[in-house]
Amino acid sequence: MKSDQKLWTREELIIAINLYFKIPFGRLHSRNPQVIELAELLNRTPGSIAFKLVNFASLDPTLKQKGADHTSKLDKEIWNEFYTNWDNLPFESEKLLANFQNTTVENLNNIPEADLPKEGIERERLVKTRVNQILFRKSILSAYDGKCCITGISLSELLVAGHIRPWSLDKENRMNPENGLCLNSLHDKAYENGLISITPEYRIVVSKDLPKNESWDFDYFRKFEGNEIQLPKRFLPNPEFLKYHYNERFRK
Repeated sequence: MKSDQKLWTREELIIAINLYFKIPFGRLHSRNPQVIELAELLNRTPGSIAFKLVNFASLDPTLKQKGADHTSKLDKEIWNEFYTNWDNLPFESEKLLANFQNTTVENLNNIPEADLPKEGIERERLVKTRVNQILFRKSILSAYDGKCCITGISLSELLVAGHIRPWSLDKENRMNPENGLCLNSLHDKAYENGLISITPEYRIVVSKDLPKNESWDFDYFRKFEGNEIQLPKRFLPNPEFLKYHYNERFRK
């Protein structure tokens, strides 16, 4: 049996969906180096990996462009597990990927040993938190094609995967990409402090508490007021989450 004709295992599908969340929709093809690398890891062809990623795209309710629908029962089961268990399964997928690569999840995510306790529950908690933060960032930046949704800034060092409902207040949606926005550092800080918000209609609003007539006020904030954000290709921000921020955290 050829490598691209082998039946997919549950573990392989979890690793494939892990990659799906990390790369933009426009790069779900067999020429993508990340697809080729995963194909080598799983002893499959790049075409079979790309086909599976497109299958996941067909199940993605947040996607504006849909892929072909040739999904299996197991594809759907894995997708639904991810989509209903954001707190655990993304992290489990990183651990599984590390295992396939014969390394640790800490090494896979470049987490220095010096930052972690030697062992125990506290180490496990910190590793999971760090890994989830890294994976959430990759998911959000890939959804927005690596651009700030307000300004269009595309320098990754200046970009933040911000939460709409704060990490500390909503455990179930910490890893949900519909709870994320790709913002540059300045506007992320302004959003976090309620000085700007985004309405459920995806429009930018600016707080009255921001000083007016300052030299930086218009260029950095008020010229964007009323504009629609640059929407992601997938994982549209959940309107209910945006409504929460607008009503509860925005300084009107």
